[in-house]
Amino acid sequence: MRVLLFASYADAFGASEIDVDLPAGSTVAQVVQWVRTRHGDSRLPPSPLVAVNQAYARPDATILDGDEVAIIPPVAGG
Repeated sequence: MRVLLFASYADAFGASEIDVDLPAGSTVAQVVQWVRTRHGDSRLPPSPLVAVNQAYARPDATILDGDEVAIIPPVAGG
């Protein structure tokens, strides 16, 4: 599956998207863990915001074939 990265995460990982080798039916938590394991734990906070199909998703949400997954960095306003 393809995972989109934005802003500081894209900078930290050196790419705006990465391919994650997990089957459909995996959870958001499994996707985050896969990214941590392969790309460095220190680049993500303990509980990053994740969206599936442009809606925020809980860690136990299931990823279906064709879903768009995005890991979103915190945003500060002023």
